[in-house]
Amino acid sequence: MFDLSDLLIAIYVAIPTYVANSTPVLLGGGAPIDQGREFVDGRRILGTNKTVKGFAYGLLLGSVAALAEAILFRNYLLLLAGIFASLGALLGDLFGAFLKRRLDIPPGHPLPVVDQLDFILGALVLTSPLLNVTVGAVLILVMATVPIHLFSNAIAYILRLKKRLW
Repeated sequence: MFDLSDLLIAIYVAIPTYVANSTPVLLGGGAPIDQGREFVDGRRILGTNKTVKGFAYGLLLGSVAALAEAILFRNYLLLLAGIFASLGALLGDLFGAFLKRRLDIPPGHPLPVVDQLDFILGALVLTSPLLNVTVGAVLILVMATVPIHLFSNAIAYILRLKKRLW
């Protein structure tokens, strides 16, 4: 069903994506990206939890992970792909927040499936032109991301880095 190339592509995408997605929880805070503005529906565009600092650190550390990956695998296309994966992860997460605000779901409250997959799908959209992203790699990433995301959220909650278990 899956071959080694599927697994390698999944790893290439996953590492900078997961780093970029988890960094804002650790290093975020400060000014919100939407600056408190509301969308035409009268709701916040993104909410208070999506910050400039979190986005910047997520992109920076995801890119550092991509650099490490490029050096480790001796493939410098992975640097560019990893930067795109990091950016895609962060934009995917912002899209999820935007969608949740439109559905009147408060920041930090769950929207199952979207919460687990918005960032990985964003990363895949931006990396697919650079890497030969296979259906197998996508399936590996989707199947692995759901439990990894739920587990990492539980750890962040236990460590009091997140206010809600979700």
